[in-house]
Amino acid sequence: MIGPARWLANVPPNLTLTAAILLGSVILVCLVLFHGTGVHYILEYHKAGVVRLRQGRPHRAAAIVLFGSAVFLLLSLHIAGVIAWSVILTNLGLIADAKDAIYFCANAYTTLGYGTVDLDPNYRIISPIIGISGLFTFAWTTSALVTVVQTHNALLDRLHEERLKQKQLRLELSRAIHNAKTRESDDERHESMEITQESVGAPLYGRWQRWRDERQKVKAFRQEYRRERDRLVTAESAAEDALGSPATPPPNGTANGAGSAPSSQSHSTEPPQNTPQH
Repeated sequence: MIGPARWLANVPPNLTLTAAILLGSVILVCLVLFHGTGVHYILEYHKAGVVRLRQGRPHRAAAIVLFGSAVFLLLSLHIAGVIAWSVILTNLGLIADAKDAIYFCANAYTTLGYGTVDLDPNYRIISPIIGISGLFTFAWTTSALVTVVQTHNALLDRLHEERLKQKQLRLELSRAIHNAKTRESDDERHESMEITQESVGAPLYGRWQRWRDERQKVKAFRQEYRRERDRLVTAESAAEDALGSPATPPPNGTANGAGSAPSSQSHSTEPPQNTPQH
């Protein structure tokens, strides 16, 4: 025996119960502090992700991944607690095999109480202490999970509303592009009809000049259509990127009518003094 196992073997038989309670209590407090710190950082991680997803375009898949990762991290804290208990019991020499130690600690930690592995009779009191540590940490995880679920549901509702707005923006973009294309086609058709009417009875060279003018005007119509289409797409993309952004507050001094004409009371003059009448 070396290290902690030798120290535990040298404890007098009449003090093993006290030593087991003190040892288990210290380990319990340390693991609960570790678990609480982990829960705090997991909640901060989830909160930061929610704030990020509330801005810009809606991404429901990213919200689901964020929720799943938070749940997985909470589960990882409990797995780390079970492994920590098993490592400690193995190093103390209370359980020889590491697999048996993990199995025993998992049963005790979850208060399942099922299994054939047991501790030394002098240190069996550590088993219910492991169960108490599981009760503490599971209660903490439950409260944190309630917060995560409520925040996740609120985020999904928000993203659903923004998704509807995104669909409406894209529908309006499609209509605007269709209208621009219709106007461009009408302009081309009208120009073609005018050139055709002007070409009647004109000489060959005159017809060629009118055809060239028609081509140039059609080219200008199409360039104007492409510019308008690009402008519409850019505006729609900017509107989608602005989804979820908080409204910009009005500049200071304009919310309460500041900047308007000053009140007449501020320029009122004192009434003239009444002169004594003789």
